[in-house]
Amino acid sequence: MTKVLYITAHPHDDTMSYSMAVGKAFIDTYREANPDHEVINLDLYSIDVPAIDVDVFSGWGKLRSGQDFEALSAEEKTKVGRLSELCEQFIAADKYVFVTPLWNFSFPPVMKAYIDSVAVAGKTFKYTEKGPVGLLTDKKALHIQARGGIYSEGPAAAMEMGHRYLDIMMQFFGVPSFEGLFVEGHAAMPDKAEEIKANAIARAKDMGKTF
Repeated sequence: MTKVLYITAHPHDDTMSYSMAVGKAFIDTYREANPDHEVINLDLYSIDVPAIDVDVFSGWGKLRSGQDFEALSAEEKTKVGRLSELCEQFIAADKYVFVTPLWNFSFPPVMKAYIDSVAVAGKTFKYTEKGPVGLLTDKKALHIQARGGIYSEGPAAAMEMGHRYLDIMMQFFGVPSFEGLFVEGHAAMPDKAEEIKANAIARAKDMGKTF
């Protein structure tokens, strides 16, 4: 069965967030077009995504030294174990849909924490004599991003770092297909906000039928 991770990083729902509204239109249409696929919703604001902290480094260090998992402290077990769960879930999926707003030229910090949790050598990539090689070569991904301003062209395009970061990481993981669906300009042009949103939702539905 095809597995899809629908990964959202927004504190608001689809009634208040442009990115979440467009994301909902996409995933609802995808489900209708692919009723036999499993869609797993990961709301990064409601699930446990451990930060890579001193406990994690300590736990990893013990495991690399050959110690058994049971040798880890309670805190190390909880955090290292959870990070492993997230990574294995990511690897097991066939498709990824990331939904984020553009905040301060990037995305909410919880998305970075999530990417950190799945960027694991030997799991999603490996080191070779010629440099790192991605291991997720049979996956595909989509990023749905809401931008209040216009960042697809002009000087502001160089300031956008959220989609560009995910693009780099998908390449790093070896993911061969990564697309972007952007809803932008609604804050800069409030008189056209509803039209911009409606057009993005229409595009999302079209993409949901073929992704």
